[in-house]
Amino acid sequence: MSITRIVQVSLLLGLLANSATAAGPVYIDPEKTDDDFAVQGEYVGKLHDESFAAQIVALGQGKFRCVAYRGGLPGDGWDEQETIFGGGERKDGVPTFAGRQGTAKIVDGKMTVYDPTGVEAGVLERTTRKSPTLGAKPPEGAVVLFDGGSAEAFEGGQATDDGLLMNGATSKHKFQDCLVHVEFRTPYQPEDRGQGRGNSGCYLQGRYEVQILDSFGLEGQENECGGIYGIAKPKINMCFPPLTWQTYDIEYTAAKFAADGKKTADAKLTVKHNGITIHQDVSIPHATTAAPVAEGPEPGPLYLQDHGNPVRYRNVWVVER
Repeated sequence: MSITRIVQVSLLLGLLANSATAAGPVYIDPEKTDDDFAVQGEYVGKLHDESFAAQIVALGQGKFRCVAYRGGLPGDGWDEQETIFGGGERKDGVPTFAGRQGTAKIVDGKMTVYDPTGVEAGVLERTTRKSPTLGAKPPEGAVVLFDGGSAEAFEGGQATDDGLLMNGATSKHKFQDCLVHVEFRTPYQPEDRGQGRGNSGCYLQGRYEVQILDSFGLEGQENECGGIYGIAKPKINMCFPPLTWQTYDIEYTAAKFAADGKKTADAKLTVKHNGITIHQDVSIPHATTAAPVAEGPEPGPLYLQDHGNPVRYRNVWVVER
């Protein structure tokens, strides 16, 4: 399929996606959000001398979801054995949570937790994590697709006034086996849910999608952030809160085809999300359903999907192998 045809298909998919309106406000600037944004995030500390962490998800209009983890945050201490869910809302202006395990209140970036008897169990403090590969410099010989300047390396590429790449871009350069580095930021859409919340996708060769979505605090499924869409869920949900810069570092091995066009080996993906390996040599038996490029032996582009939400990108480069 030609680049022109890929762009035409991509634009059509984008138009279809854009036909759905957001349920509530959509924020793309971390300096211009709502009061709940300052509460949403990750909290760490100790409860009764045991390491604990929590992810607080803003649900709009002063309501929240809390996911607690024994040992620490996902990818940073969590024992991966248990999660504790709860809900909360603002009461007299204070985010307050209640459940069978006790209650909690968040004031000035500190989450004070009380056991079911009302005794203080401990305090979790808000923290902000950064991917260890954030800002990674392209090695010598890399194909730099976007570095904050022009978006001319992409068909359909558009850059914002503050130097970010907009979703809905197809690289002019086509690749076979490669290493890909992509930095992305999902919008803050507190009143939206599921696939309507910060949806985009990183397509290798325009064929196989590593999903991009605001999946902060969710279980981590194949259609959520880090999932190989329709194929495999991530080993762990490493999604950071919306409006936080995140990274994908992807090792891609293209599918192999015989002279008669028959596929002899599936494509494979190893994916690191925010520095943590979430897929290791996963075989991809078929192209993603919405892929603009059909499976085949030809090289293909890097496609950053337009799914109707203003996802932003920066520092995008590829090393051909």
